[in-house]
Amino acid sequence: MRLGIDRLVEDAHLRRPLQGRRLALLGHPASCTARGAHSLDALMALPDLNLVAAFGPQHGMRGDKQDNMVESGDGIDPRHGIPVFSLYGAVRYPTDAMLAHFDLLLVDLQDIGTRIYTYVTTLAYLLEACAKAGKAVWVLDRPNPAGRPIEGTRLEPGWESFVGAGPLMMRHGLTFGELARWLVETRGHDIELEILPMDGYRPQDGPGYGWPLSELAWINPSPNASSLNMARCFPGTVLLEGTTVSEGRGTTVALEILGAPDLDMQRLLARMHAARSDWLEGALLRPCWFEPTFHKHAGRLCQGLQIHTDCAAYRHAHFKPYRLIALLFKAIRLEYPDYPLWRHFHYEYETERLAIDLLAGGTGLREWVDDPAAQPGDLERQLLAEEREWAESTRHLHLYP
Repeated sequence: MRLGIDRLVEDAHLRRPLQGRRLALLGHPASCTARGAHSLDALMALPDLNLVAAFGPQHGMRGDKQDNMVESGDGIDPRHGIPVFSLYGAVRYPTDAMLAHFDLLLVDLQDIGTRIYTYVTTLAYLLEACAKAGKAVWVLDRPNPAGRPIEGTRLEPGWESFVGAGPLMMRHGLTFGELARWLVETRGHDIELEILPMDGYRPQDGPGYGWPLSELAWINPSPNASSLNMARCFPGTVLLEGTTVSEGRGTTVALEILGAPDLDMQRLLARMHAARSDWLEGALLRPCWFEPTFHKHAGRLCQGLQIHTDCAAYRHAHFKPYRLIALLFKAIRLEYPDYPLWRHFHYEYETERLAIDLLAGGTGLREWVDDPAAQPGDLERQLLAEEREWAESTRHLHLYP
């Protein structure tokens, strides 16, 4: 398999349309060739290209910020001396002054296949801004580590935010290049958009499915996206950010582990198995204990659960992380009716709406959890309908078999 960036670097014929144009790169720490060179360095080494600027999303171009919701400033790249503009600092939408630096933007971001990942919103903003300014965009495509499976609900109208750029499915099943095509199509942008696809990418094939195991090194696209296991769990575990339950920040396995000091995980698991055991299939669910060093419940021993998809228990088509975490919320509400589950705090530049609703893309999930009469079957019918509709409406965007 060859990444889009590798094809561009290795094939001078592919680069010909770029010659004579001022180029910028949108990248982050995982923007690397298969041999481990950062894409900015690899592109700057090509004498036939004129790379004059770079853009960094959340966490920075080269990875300067570790925690969530920590802004970066503009700067100068320490190796090449070109300006690096932050799209997660003073602004999140590119300014006219930033756009004036280049004619064509190269996008080389490693996504993890979930609507909530802020790189999706940064891509959406740049496509819109470049369309308005008459700038071209090339997306150098990369794998979706979560693969083709689709799960969850689409973001509802009026619930757009920096963790919800539009009516995307929670687990969307698209590569970043395919996602760019969806954004341009659904928003009607008049833009010169080119997707440089991967060679030999087969997202339906095991054992890695969306990720080419033994071919491509895992490089954290964000500080807590520390493994393929995390990427597979993330469409569900990210919902924990809107709750008082720890998502494992302050441990080495954030968003793969969850828990709290005052929850009996064995009791909750029994309730979950009794309610909908098929929602727990496809992974090894291991009861455990952990003590976060920072963030929620710092310094307190938490009873928890770790999700393992990196073992023989993993079944790609059966693993449903969104349903798993929704069922956990339901079990908490039924076993602990007065538990303060929903977290009230400022989340991704939002001060009024609940974080759980921003994450879920509407109020439906929270209302289902809080309604004692609502059953798993009610949610299942909604999810199946939305998942089927999304699959049908996006199949034509697929670039890979």
